[in-house]
Amino acid sequence: MSSNTPVPAGFRGVAGNIGIKDPNDDFFAVVSEVPAHVSAVFTRSRFAGPSVLLSRRAAADGRARGVTVIARNANVATGGTGDENARELQERVAEAAGVGSDEILVASTGVIGRPYPMDKVRAHLDALPEEFPPADLDRAAAAMMTTDTHPKIASAKVGNATLTGIAKGVGMIEPDMATMLAWFFTDADIEQPLLDEVFRRVVDRTFNALSIDGDTSTSDSAAIFANGLAGAVDTAGFEAALFEVALALVRMIASDGEGASKLLEVRVTGARDDLQAKRVAKAIVNSPLVKTAVHGADPNWGRVAMAVGKCSEETDILPERTRILFGDVETYPAENTDEVLARAAEHMKGDEVVISVDLGVSEGVFTAYGCDLTEGYIRINADYTT
Repeated sequence: MSSNTPVPAGFRGVAGNIGIKDPNDDFFAVVSEVPAHVSAVFTRSRFAGPSVLLSRRAAADGRARGVTVIARNANVATGGTGDENARELQERVAEAAGVGSDEILVASTGVIGRPYPMDKVRAHLDALPEEFPPADLDRAAAAMMTTDTHPKIASAKVGNATLTGIAKGVGMIEPDMATMLAWFFTDADIEQPLLDEVFRRVVDRTFNALSIDGDTSTSDSAAIFANGLAGAVDTAGFEAALFEVALALVRMIASDGEGASKLLEVRVTGARDDLQAKRVAKAIVNSPLVKTAVHGADPNWGRVAMAVGKCSEETDILPERTRILFGDVETYPAENTDEVLARAAEHMKGDEVVISVDLGVSEGVFTAYGCDLTEGYIRINADYTT
């Protein structure tokens, strides 16, 4: 597979098949040729795996060179053996790349409770080239897929710099920090404290706005590596580009949700503040009843009202001030004639469904992203380990 997506200057990498998800790639490493700044966020799950714990330590000083990923095996809840295996992976990849082990982030994704097949892992690491070739980020994006149906990758230019992001994830998604796995690489020169501020702001408006099924993964990790080889960039322009790339990845993830047939976008406006808008938007996008109505193109606005109403601590939300729309069709408090409901249903037959709720309280806004709930989701997850 050859790369068609722009790769920022100075990033080298390898990808290949360890043998966990034959016959496709299930391993990659991408490393900067020169020192780089990093900002990273990780799951807050109490069952976070050893890869997350190692990566937190590696990213703590704001400097790291790259990341390595193994797919189809989360290496979570595997005890001391799992800790040792993750550390060996980190050390072996770092040695092959010619960098310090504390400069490599590690990530794993897949089935929980199974240790790495270390004989296969070691054999693959033994065969890594003496010098990594230029990174192929398209291949890296494909290598970390689990139940994804296609790779997720997006890129943008910022002045003379390139910014490219890759992500994976379609299930066990209700990020409590960032998302499943998402990695951003750029040759922009941006100081670490500023990089960290920008990255966290973007994460809050993109990956933390995403939910497929309301379940937070034990392995969620997201990071950005900036090696500065393309020179300085305008900070506002960089943040806009990062938001553009991250949002593109979020929409790909939502559209590719396990068993999904539709992208669901929930826009909440008129809230007391953005946090209230986020709570309401997440309540709607996570509702199984709303998600099944979206799947069936049923403009059952009562389910949306229910989801808003269960935010019971938000006492300033009042029915008489609330509006509910499907697309541009107001269904509450409008009179629900057959013509109104038919227009709303027509909107819901599309591949992307927008539900808007205005709370009429103040100026807070938030948009959440998700998908419908289908029989396919049940089939995939009922048989996941078999």
